[in-house]
Amino acid sequence: MVEKKEPAKGWPVLKGEYDVGDPKSCVAVATTGSHFSQFPIKAGAAIAGPFKTENIGIEKLVANVISNPNIRFLIVCGSEVKGHISGDTLVCFHKYGVKDGRIINAKGAIPFIENLTPEAIKRFQEQVQIINMIDVEDEAKITQAIKDAIAKDPGAFPADPMLVEIKEKGEEVVEAGAAIRPISGELAIIQSRLRMIKNDVKDIGYLNKFTMGWYAGKMEGIFIGIVLCVALLSLLFPGGIDWTKLILKP
Repeated sequence: MVEKKEPAKGWPVLKGEYDVGDPKSCVAVATTGSHFSQFPIKAGAAIAGPFKTENIGIEKLVANVISNPNIRFLIVCGSEVKGHISGDTLVCFHKYGVKDGRIINAKGAIPFIENLTPEAIKRFQEQVQIINMIDVEDEAKITQAIKDAIAKDPGAFPADPMLVEIKEKGEEVVEAGAAIRPISGELAIIQSRLRMIKNDVKDIGYLNKFTMGWYAGKMEGIFIGIVLCVALLSLLFPGGIDWTKLILKP
């Protein structure tokens, strides 16, 4: 029998559109933009529900996972959210982490994390294994994935539940259980447009490098071809070539 731990009091600590099952289960199911019936819970999941945004949605999901050490597998399934691309962003968050507040390699529109500490991010990465089933909505396949994960239950993560603390405006500290401060719409638009400009500049740089490399390679090829032609002609016609009369002298 694998070891289990008690989750944080009142788990899930952040409320949302979740269905909650056995808190001692090792599986959580994140359904991105899809809304399923309670079949993931009936299959044995501890918690299941959507997360539609690539910032606040991920932060709330992480807060609920790391506050329950029993969760060791996170199945990411359901229809990907257009624009937000929250499913792929979550996979990148788990695999690559965060740099300067931005989820590395994320393709979502606003993949910025403001309320998770490096310790919370590391804990999430170490505690759970991601099972990537993005765009899968088939009940039988998801149910089987849940059962397969339960069969491999390694037991609770060897650490106490971790609660996320969020600093609201005015430096007031709010523990998990309160709403997470969302990013403002104006700031989100500015960040998104700056990122688009940055990507466009980067693409232009890559194009310039390719063009310069192609041109340099072309000129180098022409020069080498001329040298080889001269060398070959000197071997074939050691007597030289009378260019004025275009007469070859063997």
